[in-house]
Amino acid sequence: MSKPSIGLLIAAGIGLGGLGFVVLLVLMILLRTGSAATIEITAVYTVIPAPTSTTLPDAFQAPTATSTIDPLLNPTGIRLGEYVQVYGTGGEGLRLRTKPGTRSAVMFLAMEEEVFQVLDGPVPADGYVWWYLQAPYDKNRSGWAAADFLKIVELTPQP
Repeated sequence: MSKPSIGLLIAAGIGLGGLGFVVLLVLMILLRTGSAATIEITAVYTVIPAPTSTTLPDAFQAPTATSTIDPLLNPTGIRLGEYVQVYGTGGEGLRLRTKPGTRSAVMFLAMEEEVFQVLDGPVPADGYVWWYLQAPYDKNRSGWAAADFLKIVELTPQP
């Protein structure tokens, strides 16, 4: 028995490779599903609207107690027990802090137009007058805020 020549082996390899390629093409054509599959990706997100400046329910009406606060310290007219709204931040929000002053830790960021009840203050610190605020819907959402970014919420009497 004689040995096959190198040329014959190369030709057989090329022939088998070509045959394999043709079989692969035929399988791809037979298994094709008509059109290319498209994957559609949809982003899912939740929009949480910021609180609005609407009239508050009866449960949130301000107490009738009056406080005696130095008008020089309180040019805004804010009083204990009143409701105030964050404004003038340009949509940036207002940092509520653990203590009065710009160097104390930030508790959270109150959004523009968010409403809070005034529970303590005024306290002057770092060039601002500070008030202790609490959200009427969440007692954990409370802290000290600068009066420059607060306005009094005018409550309308309910009939």
